[in-house]
Amino acid sequence: MSWIKTIPFQDATGKLRKLYERVTGPDNNVDNIMMAHSLRPHSMEGHMALYKNVLHHSANKVPKWFLEVLGVWVSSLNQCAYCVEHHFSGLQRLLGDAARGDAIRAAIEVQRPEEAPLDAAQVAAMRYARKLTEAPADISEADVIALREAGWDDGEILEINQVCAYFSYANRTVLGLGCSTKGDVLGLSPNNSDNPDDWGHR
Repeated sequence: MSWIKTIPFQDATGKLRKLYERVTGPDNNVDNIMMAHSLRPHSMEGHMALYKNVLHHSANKVPKWFLEVLGVWVSSLNQCAYCVEHHFSGLQRLLGDAARGDAIRAAIEVQRPEEAPLDAAQVAAMRYARKLTEAPADISEADVIALREAGWDDGEILEINQVCAYFSYANRTVLGLGCSTKGDVLGLSPNNSDNPDDWGHR
């Protein structure tokens, strides 16, 4: 499941056990990206807090399905199949339109977001996400102005930025430790957005 030692749910004790109990899905399943932190539970705690607040918080204004689109896009650019598969499944569940989701993924796979069934503001966000992922030092104020002119307000721009930054972190966690999807249940997420402390996956 990863290239380093991990502690399975049934062997976990102390703080790790308590954290596992917070992030479990059906049948006490713990996603491999979380299990990769098992030798340092404090880093799992930090990861989940960031993930929940950036992607799954009720104060966000950008639709969650589109935040998932950005996650799939950034993960595809970083060639992180683990996060692409997990978050595309989540995207499809949230969107509730399999044909549209498939068309978005097809555009992502050929790296032409302008061909996706997205509006102009969303395509502008995809362009920003690509530049931030592939050439972060080349980002300038003009890129933020372009998002504003496309219709995003500054709080929404912050959300877009944070989701892109989070996924680059998650991609590097997965790719750097060799996480696979073996044993994972794809598409689950902590959906109680009103409670940032509820990390349960369902």
